[in-house]
Amino acid sequence: MRGLHKGRKVRNFAACFVEPPSCNNMISIQNLSVEFSAKALFDNINYVINPRDRIALVGKNGAGKSTMLKIIAGIQSPTSGMVAVPKDVTIGYLPQHMQVNDTLTVEQEVRKAFAHIDAMQHQLDRYTAELSERTDYESASYQELIDSMTTLTERLTYEASENHDAEMERTLIGLGFRRSDFTRPTCEFSGGWRMRIELAKLLLGHPDVLLLDEPTNHLDIESIQWLESFLINRAKAVVLVSHDRAFIDNVTNRTIEISLGKIYDYSVNYSKFVELRKERIEQQMRAYLNQQKQIQDTEDFIERFRYKATKSVQVQSRIKQLNKIERIEVDEVDKSRLNLRFPPAPRSGDYPVIADNVGKAYGDHQVFDHATFTIKRGEKVAFVGKNGEGKSTLVKCIMREIPYTGELKIGHNVQIGYFAQNQASLLDGELTVFDTIDRVAVGDIRTKIRDILGAFMFGGEASDKKVKVLSGGERTRLAMIRLLLQPVNLLILDEPTNHLDMASKDVLKQAIKDFDGTVIVVSHDREFLDGLVEKVYEFGDGKVRECLGGIYEFLEKKKLDSLAQLEMSRPSEQVAAKVQPVSKAEPPKPAADTNEAPAPKLSYAEQRERDKALRRARKKVEEAEKDVSEREQAIKDLEARMSAGESLTEEDYALHASLTKQLENAMSLWELASMEYEELQSQSR
Repeated sequence: MRGLHKGRKVRNFAACFVEPPSCNNMISIQNLSVEFSAKALFDNINYVINPRDRIALVGKNGAGKSTMLKIIAGIQSPTSGMVAVPKDVTIGYLPQHMQVNDTLTVEQEVRKAFAHIDAMQHQLDRYTAELSERTDYESASYQELIDSMTTLTERLTYEASENHDAEMERTLIGLGFRRSDFTRPTCEFSGGWRMRIELAKLLLGHPDVLLLDEPTNHLDIESIQWLESFLINRAKAVVLVSHDRAFIDNVTNRTIEISLGKIYDYSVNYSKFVELRKERIEQQMRAYLNQQKQIQDTEDFIERFRYKATKSVQVQSRIKQLNKIERIEVDEVDKSRLNLRFPPAPRSGDYPVIADNVGKAYGDHQVFDHATFTIKRGEKVAFVGKNGEGKSTLVKCIMREIPYTGELKIGHNVQIGYFAQNQASLLDGELTVFDTIDRVAVGDIRTKIRDILGAFMFGGEASDKKVKVLSGGERTRLAMIRLLLQPVNLLILDEPTNHLDMASKDVLKQAIKDFDGTVIVVSHDREFLDGLVEKVYEFGDGKVRECLGGIYEFLEKKKLDSLAQLEMSRPSEQVAAKVQPVSKAEPPKPAADTNEAPAPKLSYAEQRERDKALRRARKKVEEAEKDVSEREQAIKDLEARMSAGESLTEEDYALHASLTKQLENAMSLWELASMEYEELQSQSR
């Protein structure tokens, strides 16, 4: 059966569907196969995506993870099999690479997430116009029109009741945007920030199934933590591809491994999956070895007594037993592994990098200033901070690619190996893997190109592939090879783990640990940085701050600092209320001498009206809190039934989706009521 796809409208994204049998799952992947050049990428794969699933798709680079997402989204067709999607299920898909509109502001672009409301309004206007012209009041079609109009009106009223502006603001700020960015044209932002705009649109659309392909590649640590919270608490079903182990461990509750055309499905997060996979293979191997011993013993018995008449009955019995044995097969494991070791580092001076009051500005925008630090020989340090705070900019200053202020000294005999953030995308897509390396290799190393490519899993036919057909991870590996072609003693790696699979990341991490030179890593991958760096430089608010210790020590300190800032962020009235020391030589001035006149005293009637408004606002807050609490309890009860393995109906899942939507609306109303109450309180003081 060929891949079956029927087009349908899915809020700026694509999906593929057929009518599935009545069941509780959202999407069913049935007998899916994909072949490229007579080679099977997937072979007869079956699984389902259920409501509230948080699925991590894992596997080596090139295993087909991104292809799987594209097939579910309807962008790519399978060779055979189908993806069954109910007609009322919406799918949102975020690819690794995307073309973004350049003509609108950030706010205008993100508002496209609510375009379905405008579409419903236009449809309602058409219904109204048609209704005004018709006179067949008793006909069935007239009644159908009335029913459709009533349903649409209810949906529109419900959608319009939500505070979309507040939700949009929360999402954009959560993803790292400032309020001042909302009115800026999208063309002023880098590719990473444009991807965030698309991610914001996707999240605000609240699709039933989120398909995310490497969503953390362009996010900083704080934005990743916000996205984690969103996916855990507010998303419905999620299927994601990510090589950020901490991220998928925190978000997912199910892991599907793609390996050698098959899938292995586990109802646990990635760390638990690794343990269970190891146990599965060990059990299979023990069972296989035991069975092989049993088979060998039976065959030996048959061979020994085959020609003895007294044993003929026993021999025939053993032959029948042998034929009935169901042979145990050990799951084939992809053992291909990256073999990475940096060449020995030539000795450099004691201080490879010394920065003294280094600053960089673009026009009126000061990226950072007064950056002063020293990196010693052999140190491994991390540059962290929000996107746009200057991490990659400072790297470019060290590389002498851009001008800067202050003094930046590169030590004696420092030889730099630089892996840029966009290194993989700079490769020529029309060249083969072999030609890409052959063109930059110099000297005796040219005779070992095939060996080097084999160590990086480009052995055999893979070396003749064109770069344009490689996956993101394969391109990253290819770009990494270029870094190894000459010995260096200062490695500068800007987001080196983007697109790399888990195993390759582990190998790279170990290779950096073993490297005897100096390393600067720009990364947002907490798991990768853990145990790798001994010093962290934080970029933020135009400053570069040094923090001794690893990444998790830095994050812990950040939490404490944030709490301290929260304590300090009190209203000005409270600060003013504190007792201030007064000089004995200069008595306090009377109110008439101050710049601010005292607030006029309210009349009795005015004070009474204000008190009434305050009581009404407080009541509104209490009602909103009660509403939120009731919906949270109802969702909790439903999810408890799901966790207990109770069989739920389609109505139960529809109720869960409706309650989740209602809870979001109730939270928005509570926030607005609280803000109103606090404002009235401050006016009453």
